[in-house]
Amino acid sequence: MAPRQGLPLASPAFETEALASLDSLYRTALRLTRRPADAEDLVQETYLKAFRAADQFEPGTNLRAWLFTILHNTARNRARDRARDTVAIDSEIVDRAADAPAPGGRSAGAAETPESLLLRETLAPELQAAIDALPEAFRQAVWLRDVEEFTYAEIAEMLSIPVGTVMSRISRGRHMLFDRLSHLRPVNA
Repeated sequence: MAPRQGLPLASPAFETEALASLDSLYRTALRLTRRPADAEDLVQETYLKAFRAADQFEPGTNLRAWLFTILHNTARNRARDRARDTVAIDSEIVDRAADAPAPGGRSAGAAETPESLLLRETLAPELQAAIDALPEAFRQAVWLRDVEEFTYAEIAEMLSIPVGTVMSRISRGRHMLFDRLSHLRPVNA
């Protein structure tokens, strides 16, 4: 078997440990992009970058956190690059498309994937909606802490922000979730 061209050889242990994070990386990518195809592309690019830089990874450190850092940096770079692209918009066409009913009576972009079904079944619909409604900065921090269970320091490194900012975003995000979900709690008389 010929060696892979252009990629350093990663150890089998590195490959096994890196691929074990595939599902959680995809879930987080889906939260960042909100589109399954974009999430898949983001995860693929994350793994490509990770395997290209496998020789730079320090064994004994947290590989999962390293992968999430690559994922968030890649997502941030893509968003920045997209913001630079100029887009010409015909407002009449946009208005007509917004007013037109979605095919099959479903909302636009609501394609069901195994991942979206699993996430919807895992989280109560009310919690899912409340998390999705959070502003992106708070949603990222709460998701990484409460769902992916990273430490504050790991999240700070992934998002390139101070630990205090991470703590603040998590606290504020949790308060927003509490406020959105407080109507669901039974009132004790």
